[in-house]
Parts: sequence; C-alpha cells; structure tokens
Amino acid sequence: MKKGSPKRMPTPRKARPRPASSPPLQDDPAARLFASVAEPLLGSSAVTSARMFGSTCLKVSGKVFAVAWKGRLVLKLPADRVKRLVESGRGVYFDPGHGRTSKEWVSVAPESRGAWLELATEAREFVAARL
Repeated sequence: MKKGSPKRMPTPRKARPRPASSPPLQDDPAARLFASVAEPLLGSSAVTSARMFGSTCLKVSGKVFAVAWKGRLVLKLPADRVKRLVESGRGVYFDPGHGRTSKEWVSVAPESRGAWLELATEAREFVAARL
C-alpha cells in the first residue's frame, strides 16, 4: 500500500469448531484406572502430574515415566523390558502418531490396578535411576 492510503481491515476468520470435550472420568474406565494408579505414586515428593499428548502424565523429578493415552497406559521402561512385554502380548511399542516407535516406550491395554501400578512403579524407578 502507498503511504497515506487507508488501511484495509482484516477479513474475519470463520470460527473453528471446538473439539468435543473429554468424557467425564466416571465414564472412562481406563482414566479411572490410571487415576487409581497415580494416586499412590503421587504420594512421593519427587512425583508430579502434568499434561502430555492432551492426557495426564506422571513425572519423577521433571521426567515423564507414565502417561494415560487413548485408553492405555504408556510407560518408559528399559528396552529389554519393553521387548519382553511386547513379545508376551501385554504391550505394543508406543507410537505417538508420527509412525515411529521407541524401543523404551510401551503402550499397555487396561489391566488390573495392581498390574498397572506394578508397571508404573517399575517405570518410575527406571527413570529416576537415569537422573
């Protein structure tokens, strides 16, 4: 535009539709299971919760070790442990959506509270030992 010409007003953008809100916790068995697993782990002073991939995650000293993602428990564990979980059929290599999996991240389907708590505790210990 030339100097002195009137400024053009920007064209208004169409409003984007908002994504549907997450189902209430009581309607999502995996979220309830994750919450019941997170509760005892959050009792440790080094463990905190945060958001990752739009879901709740657990961190030890600022490093993520577990996340509830798409109805599953995603954990950071040693590569050999992840391989054993995958080979046993209890888990699959975690892919956050870009087509690449990680040898130290596993995604586990909903199991009993005890099984998830045991795996999450194992993940917390693994990540804490690497700090």
